[in-house]
This record gives sequence, C-alpha cells and structure tokens, in this order.
Amino acid sequence: MTVLEQPGSHRPPPSRAWRPRTDPVPLLPDDEPYRLLGTPAADALDPGLLRLLYGHLVRGRRYNTQATALTRQGRLAVYPSSSGQEACQVAAALALEERDWLFPSYRDTLAAIARGLDPVQALTLLRGDWHTGYDPREHRVAPLSTPLATQLPHAVGLAHAARLKGDDVVALAMVGDGGTSEGDFHEALNFAAVWKAPVVFLVQNNGFAISVPLAKQTAAPSLAHKGVGYGIPARLVDGNDAPAVHEVLAEAVRRARSGGGPTLVEALTYRVEAHTNADDATRYRTDAEVTAWRAHDPVELLERELTRRGLLEEKDAAAEREAAERMAADLRERMNEDPALDPMELFDHVYARRTGQLARQAEQLRDELAAAEEGTDR
Repeated sequence: MTVLEQPGSHRPPPSRAWRPRTDPVPLLPDDEPYRLLGTPAADALDPGLLRLLYGHLVRGRRYNTQATALTRQGRLAVYPSSSGQEACQVAAALALEERDWLFPSYRDTLAAIARGLDPVQALTLLRGDWHTGYDPREHRVAPLSTPLATQLPHAVGLAHAARLKGDDVVALAMVGDGGTSEGDFHEALNFAAVWKAPVVFLVQNNGFAISVPLAKQTAAPSLAHKGVGYGIPARLVDGNDAPAVHEVLAEAVRRARSGGGPTLVEALTYRVEAHTNADDATRYRTDAEVTAWRAHDPVELLERELTRRGLLEEKDAAAEREAAERMAADLRERMNEDPALDPMELFDHVYARRTGQLARQAEQLRDELAAAEEGTDR
C-alpha cells in the first residue's frame, strides 16, 4: 500500500499530469570519468578506429596552431583554439552517420572539418567575410554558433522534426561548460526529454567559461548530473581519451536512433590555450595547472597506446605529421589570398523570399556602389 492509498491520507485528484516518480538511478552518470586508454579494455579496441582517430588528432592539433598563427598575421579576426580538446572534436564527428546532423559551437571547427568541411570554409565566419562560410546542408553541419547554447534548441527541433517525418536522423549538439549556464541549455534538455527526440548533447567541460571557473557556475556534483532533473540518462567520460569519447557518443547515437531518446554526455577536458587570441589566460589560471593537463594530452595518450600495441611506428607517425603540414601549408596559401567579396551578397540567404524592407536596403546599397564606381572611373 502506497502512502497515497493509506486510510486518511491526502489523495490528489486523478490527473493526466500526475504520474509515478521515475527511478533516477538509471539516469545517473558514471561515478568516475569513463576511460579506455591505459586500462585492460584498451587491448580490444579496433586498430583501424585508433589509427583513424590518431590521424584526425594530429591534423587537428596542427590546424589549431596554424589558425592561431593566422590571427597574429591579421588573416583572421579571432580564433578560439580547441588545442587540448581535439579528442572531443574528432570523436563527435566520427560517431555520426552521413545522414546525421552536427550542431557545433564557435570552438568546434575541428569537428566540422572531421565531418568533411573545407578547412578554409570553417574559418570564413571567423575571418568576417561571408555569412556562415559554407552550405550547412552539404555536410549536415549547422552554422558555427557564436551565441552560447542557441544551437541546442535548434538541434532538438531538427531531430524532433526528422522523427515526425520518419527520417532516420540523429542530431549531435556540442556546447561548453559555460553554455550550460544559459537558459537555452535547459530548455533544449527539457524539450528533448519530453519529445524523446533523437539528439545527443555533448558538453565539453574545459574548466572555464572564458575566465569563470566551473565552481562559480554550478554547485552540481557534475554537469552530467543535470540530466537527471529532465529525465535524461547521462554519461561522464574522460574527454582526452579519444576512443572512450567515441564509444560513449556512438552508443548514445545508437540509442537515439533506436527510439531511446536523448543522452547528455559530459567530457572532462581542458583548453590549454587562451579562450581566444584576445584573451590573457594568465590572469585567471596558473602555469602549473596548464602543465599538469599537458601531461594528459589527447594526442600523446593515443600515440602511446598505438605504440604499445605495435600499431604505430615512427615512419607512420612521421607520415601523419607530414600530412598535417601539407594541410597547414594549403591553409596558409589559401587564407593569404585576398577574397573577392561582393557586398550585395549581404542580402542573400537571409530569407527565402526577400522582404520589402530588405529589397529597399539592397537597392540603396546597389545605388551607392554604382555611384562609388562612377566616381572612381572619373
């Protein structure tokens, strides 16, 4: 006999809104961050997957250093480096099928590139040249989101719509620990849980929201614990362990695709570079802290595992580094070209059918450009 059934107890009126409480235990995240590298389970990991992850990590690290250099040369307005977080980036892209969608934040350029996006197109927005910089539909990569967490409700909406249409599609949305303090994060989780939308939320907890440490953002045991309040199962994973992140995300994607609903994944990682090239990270963290995390570097962790199992020789590692240098050289060459910009493109891709106000603005700009060209010809 439940408390509500005991004689004399207060019984609420029958209501569709009331339901028995869900057992929260199955929703709770791992007690410790899930790891594979350095454990006995690493011996069973697929060699092909490990080599694939390693190649992407090496190129991703070189991409980060090259893009950072481009900001110093004035070729980029800003670049938010993901050095130290490459395992999360690569694993997120590789966990998806071609038909799925990736919803990145502004720091997730590597995930977009691993998904197949042109490395130059991934930087076009940060260069300040042109809208998103790429066609989101080509590789099913949503625009790199600069506003915090706004991409999360979009991911839920797309995933829910796909399910209603009968499309076998999963959306994976990436966000930082700072983004979990935004209302969009909570709204997205709530809608996803109620609708059982096929979406996976990946929180890259790199310790800081710019200069604000996690302890000043939340008192929760972990960010993964926030899933319990919405009825979403959660996982806690070592974000620098590339195969572990891939396994957790791939499992969450399979669950979503099979109708199991959303999963919240928190990956513990670290941003070893500053927030952007405009940030001075020495003002809010110590060199000792950064050094400690460099000892847990995702590239080196995977390289050691591959070497231990005899899956990577020096010539193999050298070949990956050479491929990364070729990518960096191509990036430098193409980014050093002055783009041919058409100001009239400002009005493209705003609405499917241009509004009257937008049409008048376009006509005004067209007249101004024509007058300026006529003045130059004189």
